[in-house]
Amino acid sequence: MSILETQNLTHVYSRGTPFEKVAVDNVSLSVDEGELLGIIGHTGSGKSTFIQHLNGLLKPTAGKVLFQGRDIHASKDALRAVRFGVGLVFQYPEYQLFEETVFQDVSFGPKNMGLGEDEIRERVYEAAAFVGVGRELMEVSPLELSGGQKRRVAIAGVIAMRPRVLILDEPTAGLDPAGRESILENISQFQRETGAAVVLISHSMDDIARFAQRLIVLHEGRLVMDGTPAQVFDRANELKDMGLTVPMATEIALALRARGVELPESVYTTKYLRKLLTALREGGGPC
Repeated sequence: MSILETQNLTHVYSRGTPFEKVAVDNVSLSVDEGELLGIIGHTGSGKSTFIQHLNGLLKPTAGKVLFQGRDIHASKDALRAVRFGVGLVFQYPEYQLFEETVFQDVSFGPKNMGLGEDEIRERVYEAAAFVGVGRELMEVSPLELSGGQKRRVAIAGVIAMRPRVLILDEPTAGLDPAGRESILENISQFQRETGAAVVLISHSMDDIARFAQRLIVLHEGRLVMDGTPAQVFDRANELKDMGLTVPMATEIALALRARGVELPESVYTTKYLRKLLTALREGGGPC
C-alpha cells in the first residue's frame, strides 16, 4: 500500500529567465509502506531536488505530492503533517547540530511536535538506541563527538519524530567502511522494527545493492528505471552510459563473462558472486 506518492511532479528553477532549468521532469512514483527504496543518479540528475518535495521543503512547479493519499500542499495542516510524518536527513547532517547536549539536539523535533516531557524522553532514548548512541552520551556536547557519532545523533533527531517515511541523502558520506556498514545496519533495523518506509540516496552502488529492496534511477530529472536491484543492475551498460557505476560484483561478473565464464546476468552482491564462483570451482556449474 502506498504511503507517499508523486503525480507528474515537475520542478523548474528560475522559470521564465535565461537560467531556467528543469530539475525534475514529470516524475510519478509511489513509495509503499515498509519498503526500503534506493535512489541513484549522476550528479545533477535531480535526486536532491526530488526528495525535498517529499516533505514539502520545495513546492512543485507542476504535479502533486500525496502523503497518506492527501495532497501535502492542500492546507497548512496537511503540510504540518508531512513535515513530521516524512523525516528528511540531509547529507552531512552533523553540521546542523546546534544544541548544548546530545539529549537536547535529539529532542528538538519532538518538542516542536508539542509532546509532553515523558513522551519526549521516551522517544529520545528510543531513537538513540536505534542508531547506537549510548545513554552515557546524552549530556555530552555534540561538538565533542566523533564524526560518526555526530552523524548518528543527527539521524536520531529525525527518528525521534517517529516518521512514517525516513529519507536519507548520502547518510554514509565521508565515513570509513566500518562506520558506513554500522549506520546502514542501524537504518535497516529501524525499517524492520518500526515498519517505516526508508528512502535512501547513495553514490555507493555496493551499499544500495545490499540494502535496497527496490531501486529507481533518475537521469536529467526523469525517472528512467524502476525495479528490483537485480532488474536495474542487469542494465549495467545503460547505467554506465548515464555516467553511473555499478556494484563491484557486477563489474567482476561482466569481466568474467567477457572471458567466457558462464555467469547469470543478475549478479550485484559480493555474497552471490562468491556463491557462484564457489559452485563453478567445485564443478557444479552456476547456480
